[in-house]
Amino acid sequence: MKQGRTGLKSKGQAFPSHEERAKRQKRGPSSFALSPAQDWGNLPHHVVLQIFQHLSLIDRARASSVCWRWNEVFHTPDLWRKFEFELNQPATSYLRSTHPDLIQQIIKKHAQHLQYVSFKVDSCIESAEAACDILSQLVNCTIKTLGLISTARPSFMDVSQAHFVSALTVVFVNSKSLSSIKIDDTPVDDPSLKVLVANNSDTLKLLKMSSCPHVSPAGILCVADQCHGLRELALNYHLLSDELLLSLSSEKHVHLEHLRIDVASENPGQTHFHTIKRSSWEALVRHSPKVNIVMYFFLYEDEFEPFFREETPVTHLYFGRAVSKEMLGRIGLNCPRLVELVVCANGLEPLDEELIRIAERCKSLTAIGLGECEVTCSGFVEFVKMCGGRLTQLSIMEEVLIPDSSYNMEQIHSEVSKHLGRMWFPDMMPTW
Repeated sequence: MKQGRTGLKSKGQAFPSHEERAKRQKRGPSSFALSPAQDWGNLPHHVVLQIFQHLSLIDRARASSVCWRWNEVFHTPDLWRKFEFELNQPATSYLRSTHPDLIQQIIKKHAQHLQYVSFKVDSCIESAEAACDILSQLVNCTIKTLGLISTARPSFMDVSQAHFVSALTVVFVNSKSLSSIKIDDTPVDDPSLKVLVANNSDTLKLLKMSSCPHVSPAGILCVADQCHGLRELALNYHLLSDELLLSLSSEKHVHLEHLRIDVASENPGQTHFHTIKRSSWEALVRHSPKVNIVMYFFLYEDEFEPFFREETPVTHLYFGRAVSKEMLGRIGLNCPRLVELVVCANGLEPLDEELIRIAERCKSLTAIGLGECEVTCSGFVEFVKMCGGRLTQLSIMEEVLIPDSSYNMEQIHSEVSKHLGRMWFPDMMPTW
């Protein structure tokens, strides 16, 4: 019996007595339990706001249903300055779309709060049309950044041009403070760019509009002539002109930081590429000596003729298709500002001479990548030796390197590592 009583007593100690509870209440905040005045529903507004800022949209919406105070925080303008509309069709995409009810709530309650907005759509025309419908309702917006992103083509290009331009113009007219616009692969046209310029010329700093076939060189020139704060521009080569470069080099214009140019051929042998004067390039570099000029090439071999026959201040070059030895030789001769070079493919002729010439002439080169090419191990070591430790990125497939009398594949990594000043190995094809 004694033993049984002892057991009951020890169990009873797990529950605090009246006196112990009174002592704990006197101790106050040091107790782990939240008092009624400290429950989650009574957390300060700024604390809940900070918590909400770290939640995904779905979790934030769920949390807003906890109580009226959290729902009030859910509609705080600060939480709606940045928003990405995801518009995907269930039949063709595994990604979840922004719920239609939430979209309507945003348009009704938060359109005037939106500042950094993007639309991500899949390849379906229905998704792009839904994006246009939302854009056309943003009449009270003050957007600073707008991005239209297609995860797969054609999307926006399938939409009626009149519908797209009308919707985009709503934002161009009403925002008045657009700073950054990304509208690649869209049917934007010259008249809509004129509307953009008329309402946002003092604020526009970044414009990305590659693959926009309805824009002419005159249309993009209008932007450069009026938007003197433009610091970054991305466009197709057919929009590039001597007049555009000179406009970007005028005294009124700020220093350009990035010029990105896509040089792509849709119809092999049928695309004509014009030549930009050396004097126009030189004017741009004099005005903006630190400008990065990035060119992406997707051409066929016989279409490279107009390029790099004279000195060109390109800094980053990416070749997505095969490029000839002759072309790479021209780069070594005429691209002294080159910082990065990536060659997807070349052929079966070693590129030793071309790489050594690039090392000699391109003193700013810090990154190089070679895909389906060939270089002898001796030629590659000489190239690395000439560039030295300034090569921060060196990506070469093992299949590119050809063993010779001086170096085999076992020796190449230690020799290259010695000249780089760090451990280096060639890239290898995965075996799985």
